[in-house]
Amino acid sequence: MKVTSADIVISAVKPEQYPAEKLPEFALAGRSNVGKSSFINKMINRKSLARTSSKPGKTQTLNFYIINDELHFVDVPGYGYAKVSKTERAAWGRMIETYFTSREQLRAALLIVDLRHPPSKDDVMMYDFLKHHGLPCIVVATKADKIPKGKWQKHLKVVRETLDVDPDDQLIVFSGETGQGKEQAWGALKSFM
Repeated sequence: MKVTSADIVISAVKPEQYPAEKLPEFALAGRSNVGKSSFINKMINRKSLARTSSKPGKTQTLNFYIINDELHFVDVPGYGYAKVSKTERAAWGRMIETYFTSREQLRAALLIVDLRHPPSKDDVMMYDFLKHHGLPCIVVATKADKIPKGKWQKHLKVVRETLDVDPDDQLIVFSGETGQGKEQAWGALKSFM
Protein backbone atom coordinates (compact mmCIF):
# COMPACT_ATOMS: atom_id res chain seq x y z
CA MET A 1 0.00 0.00 0.00
CA LYS A 2 1.33 3.43 -0.88
CA VAL A 3 0.96 5.73 2.11
CA THR A 4 0.43 9.36 1.09
CA SER A 5 -0.79 10.74 4.40
CA ALA A 6 -0.52 9.75 8.05
CA ASP A 7 -1.29 11.71 11.18
CA ILE A 8 -2.07 11.25 14.84
CA VAL A 9 -5.76 11.96 15.40
CA ILE A 10 -6.16 11.70 19.17
CA SER A 11 -4.78 10.11 22.30
CA ALA A 12 -7.86 8.69 23.99
CA VAL A 13 -8.56 7.08 27.35
CA LYS A 14 -12.34 6.56 27.11
CA PRO A 15 -14.81 5.59 24.36
CA GLU A 16 -16.34 9.08 24.00
CA GLN A 17 -12.89 10.30 22.87
CA TYR A 18 -12.50 7.69 20.11
CA PRO A 19 -12.68 9.07 16.54
CA ALA A 20 -16.24 9.20 15.21
CA GLU A 21 -15.36 8.02 11.66
CA LYS A 22 -16.37 4.48 10.78
CA LEU A 23 -12.94 3.65 9.29
CA PRO A 24 -11.48 0.16 9.83
CA GLU A 25 -9.13 0.05 12.82
CA PHE A 26 -6.12 -2.14 13.57
CA ALA A 27 -4.88 -2.24 17.15
CA LEU A 28 -1.23 -2.85 17.96
CA ALA A 29 -0.65 -4.76 21.18
CA GLY A 30 2.63 -5.89 22.67
CA ARG A 31 4.87 -5.53 25.65
CA SER A 32 6.60 -2.24 26.37
CA ASN A 33 9.57 -1.57 24.10
CA VAL A 34 8.79 -4.41 21.67
CA GLY A 35 8.78 -2.04 18.67
CA LYS A 36 5.15 -1.00 18.11
CA SER A 37 6.12 2.61 17.27
CA SER A 38 8.92 1.43 14.97
CA PHE A 39 6.40 -0.86 13.24
CA ILE A 40 3.99 2.05 12.67
CA ASN A 41 6.75 4.36 11.42
CA LYS A 42 8.11 1.74 8.98
CA MET A 43 4.62 0.89 7.69
CA ILE A 44 3.90 4.54 6.87
CA ASN A 45 7.43 5.50 5.71
CA ARG A 46 7.89 8.10 8.42
CA LYS A 47 10.80 8.49 10.80
CA SER A 48 8.96 9.60 13.92
CA LEU A 49 5.21 10.02 13.64
CA ALA A 50 4.84 7.39 16.35
CA ARG A 51 7.20 8.34 19.15
CA THR A 52 9.79 5.71 19.93
CA SER A 53 11.31 5.80 23.37
CA SER A 54 14.14 4.08 25.17
CA LYS A 55 11.96 4.31 28.29
CA PRO A 56 9.41 1.48 28.39
CA GLY A 57 5.85 2.28 29.43
CA LYS A 58 5.67 5.67 27.65
CA THR A 59 2.41 5.04 25.80
CA GLN A 60 -0.33 5.46 28.40
CA THR A 61 -3.26 6.21 26.11
CA LEU A 62 -4.88 4.71 23.01
CA ASN A 63 -3.14 6.61 20.21
CA PHE A 64 -5.21 6.75 17.01
CA TYR A 65 -3.30 7.34 13.75
CA ILE A 66 -5.17 7.98 10.50
CA ILE A 67 -3.55 6.53 7.36
CA ASN A 68 -4.52 7.77 3.86
CA ASP A 69 -7.91 8.82 5.31
CA GLU A 70 -8.94 5.16 4.98
CA LEU A 71 -7.90 3.36 8.16
CA HIS A 72 -6.67 3.85 11.73
CA PHE A 73 -3.74 2.26 13.53
CA VAL A 74 -4.42 2.23 17.27
CA ASP A 75 -1.33 1.97 19.45
CA VAL A 76 -2.34 0.59 22.84
CA PRO A 77 -0.20 0.88 25.99
CA GLY A 78 2.50 -1.76 26.24
CA TYR A 79 2.18 -4.34 28.98
CA GLY A 80 4.63 -6.07 31.26
CA TYR A 81 6.44 -2.98 32.45
CA ALA A 82 7.16 -3.14 36.17
CA LYS A 83 7.75 0.54 37.02
CA VAL A 84 4.07 1.35 36.77
CA SER A 85 1.88 1.24 39.87
CA LYS A 86 -0.69 -1.55 40.24
CA THR A 87 -3.46 1.09 40.16
CA GLU A 88 -2.18 2.51 36.87
CA ARG A 89 -1.80 -0.98 35.41
CA ALA A 90 -5.38 -1.84 36.39
CA ALA A 91 -6.63 1.40 34.78
CA TRP A 92 -4.73 0.62 31.55
CA GLY A 93 -6.14 -2.91 31.63
CA ARG A 94 -9.71 -1.61 31.85
CA MET A 95 -9.07 0.99 29.12
CA ILE A 96 -7.59 -1.64 26.76
CA GLU A 97 -10.29 -4.21 27.53
CA THR A 98 -13.05 -1.65 26.91
CA TYR A 99 -11.53 -0.77 23.54
CA PHE A 100 -10.97 -4.38 22.42
CA THR A 101 -14.39 -5.64 23.50
CA SER A 102 -16.62 -2.77 22.42
CA ARG A 103 -15.12 -1.08 19.34
CA GLU A 104 -17.11 -1.95 16.21
CA GLN A 105 -14.49 -0.46 13.89
CA LEU A 106 -11.78 -2.84 15.15
CA ARG A 107 -11.02 -5.28 12.32
CA ALA A 108 -7.98 -7.11 13.72
CA ALA A 109 -5.30 -6.89 16.37
CA LEU A 110 -1.61 -7.02 15.59
CA LEU A 111 0.23 -8.77 18.38
CA ILE A 112 3.80 -7.50 18.21
CA VAL A 113 6.39 -9.91 19.67
CA ASP A 114 10.20 -9.94 19.60
CA LEU A 115 11.45 -12.67 17.26
CA ARG A 116 14.67 -12.99 19.29
CA HIS A 117 12.92 -14.21 22.45
CA PRO A 118 10.14 -16.68 23.26
CA PRO A 119 6.84 -14.82 23.81
CA SER A 120 6.36 -13.79 27.45
CA LYS A 121 3.53 -14.90 29.76
CA ASP A 122 1.95 -11.50 29.06
CA ASP A 123 2.16 -12.13 25.28
CA VAL A 124 0.44 -15.49 25.75
CA MET A 125 -2.24 -13.88 27.95
CA MET A 126 -2.83 -11.13 25.36
CA TYR A 127 -3.09 -13.64 22.51
CA ASP A 128 -5.51 -15.79 24.55
CA PHE A 129 -7.55 -12.68 25.42
CA LEU A 130 -7.86 -11.73 21.72
CA LYS A 131 -8.84 -15.29 20.74
CA HIS A 132 -11.32 -15.53 23.65
CA HIS A 133 -13.07 -12.41 22.36
CA GLY A 134 -13.07 -13.72 18.79
CA LEU A 135 -10.78 -10.97 17.48
CA PRO A 136 -8.78 -11.75 14.35
CA CYS A 137 -5.09 -11.58 15.16
CA ILE A 138 -1.96 -11.03 13.06
CA VAL A 139 1.22 -11.95 14.94
CA VAL A 140 4.14 -9.73 13.93
CA ALA A 141 7.59 -10.93 15.04
CA THR A 142 9.81 -7.84 15.00
CA LYS A 143 13.57 -7.22 15.19
CA ALA A 144 14.24 -9.86 12.49
CA ASP A 145 17.33 -7.87 11.44
CA LYS A 146 18.95 -8.81 14.78
CA ILE A 147 18.95 -12.54 13.90
CA PRO A 148 20.67 -14.30 10.97
CA LYS A 149 18.06 -15.14 8.33
CA GLY A 150 18.96 -18.83 8.56
CA LYS A 151 17.65 -18.90 12.15
CA TRP A 152 14.28 -17.22 11.49
CA GLN A 153 12.37 -20.50 11.07
CA LYS A 154 13.71 -21.86 14.36
CA HIS A 155 12.62 -18.67 16.18
CA LEU A 156 9.24 -18.61 14.39
CA LYS A 157 8.61 -22.18 15.54
CA VAL A 158 9.16 -21.05 19.17
CA VAL A 159 6.75 -18.12 18.69
CA ARG A 160 4.15 -20.35 17.02
CA GLU A 161 4.35 -23.04 19.71
CA THR A 162 4.54 -20.69 22.73
CA LEU A 163 1.48 -18.71 21.64
CA ASP A 164 -0.23 -21.80 20.20
CA VAL A 165 -0.96 -19.72 17.09
CA ASP A 166 -4.27 -20.49 15.41
CA PRO A 167 -3.60 -21.85 11.87
CA ASP A 168 -5.93 -19.11 10.53
CA ASP A 169 -3.75 -16.33 12.02
CA GLN A 170 -0.86 -14.96 10.00
CA LEU A 171 2.62 -14.87 11.50
CA ILE A 172 4.84 -12.24 9.88
CA VAL A 173 8.61 -11.78 10.23
CA PHE A 174 9.22 -8.03 10.42
CA SER A 175 12.07 -5.55 10.71
CA GLY A 176 11.62 -1.85 11.45
CA GLU A 177 15.18 -1.38 10.20
CA THR A 178 15.10 -3.12 6.81
CA GLY A 179 11.37 -3.13 6.03
CA GLN A 180 11.31 -6.95 5.92
CA GLY A 181 7.67 -8.09 6.11
CA LYS A 182 6.16 -4.67 5.35
CA GLU A 183 4.36 -5.72 2.15
CA GLN A 184 3.16 -8.93 3.79
CA ALA A 185 1.81 -6.91 6.74
CA TRP A 186 -0.08 -4.52 4.42
CA GLY A 187 -1.48 -7.56 2.58
CA ALA A 188 -2.69 -9.05 5.88
CA LEU A 189 -4.35 -5.76 6.89
CA LYS A 190 -6.04 -5.34 3.51
CA SER A 191 -7.64 -8.77 3.85
CA PHE A 192 -9.67 -7.36 6.79
CA MET A 193 -10.76 -4.09 5.11
